Amino acid sequence: MRSVWAGLRQLPLVTGFFYGNYFYGCCAIALSVEASLQQQYPLNSWPYYVLVFLGTVLFYSHPYIIRPASLAVHARNRWYHRHHRWLTIQQVLFTLALAVALAAFAWRHASSLAACTLKDWLLIGVFPLTAALYYGSAWLFGAYNLRRIGWLKPFVIGFTWAGWVTIYPPWFYEISHSSKYPITLIGSFLFLKNFMFVTLLCIMFDVKDFAEDHRRNIRTIVVRLGLRKTIYFVLIPLSVLGLGAFIYYAVSRHFHPVRIGLNILPFLSLILTAFSLRKRRSLLFYLVVVDGLMLVKAICGTIAMLYF
Repeated sequence: MRSVWAGLRQLPLVTGFFYGNYFYGCCAIALSVEASLQQQYPLNSWPYYVLVFLGTVLFYSHPYIIRPASLAVHARNRWYHRHHRWLTIQQVLFTLALAVALAAFAWRHASSLAACTLKDWLLIGVFPLTAALYYGSAWLFGAYNLRRIGWLKPFVIGFTWAGWVTIYPPWFYEISHSSKYPITLIGSFLFLKNFMFVTLLCIMFDVKDFAEDHRRNIRTIVVRLGLRKTIYFVLIPLSVLGLGAFIYYAVSRHFHPVRIGLNILPFLSLILTAFSLRKRRSLLFYLVVVDGLMLVKAICGTIAMLYF
């Protein structure tokens, strides 16, 4: 297995795809498609998913661009250091593309946006605001950012992802068709499901940064509890709780057995991956396997909705 990861690290396209956060963009698209189908909405047009991809890559690349990575740290920092010039240009181009696209969207659907209530704008605005607070801004928030609150980090990212892939796809569809996005029971359940799932992945990812977070006195859940307690008293119980909640919901809604089975697979994968973190793992393992569980969840949920 070690030879596999070592071989992958030697492939520039593979490392660039994961280090450059393009895989996160693909996961965001896949989860957005899954959430639309599960809420029984038609898919948005393809430009919307391009914007989801660009926005996700922008968010995750931001800290490496504003603070050029040092050659002395891990492999991903060295990769950003080597490609800093190109990635800075990419950030500018992605930002301009998003700004132009959103301005065109606002112009085209001005009447629908004007009909939105304060509650609608609060619902849509809370997620980008949370994302902005996560990294902070030198001129807007000073040195303050939510990343400094170690135990809160996973919940902030989980909350942002849940809104990004659960709330935004149907909201954009409704605005595009001159309708209003209703808050439904299934939408709320899916939001909580995605929130919990991504939060657990973020806690897993903090295992990788345990030594560095401890040195910098960032009190993440892993730093506070230690590795074994995090696995056995946080990751496993919450995964089982989420699995039980889904099974109860699915059985009460009379889901097809195959549909239930497909949606159970990501939770089982979550539990198995949590157990695997007892051993030291490489950065690429976290980027491919741990974060890859988002793609597993999206694929299983999409197949379940399309065929069962």
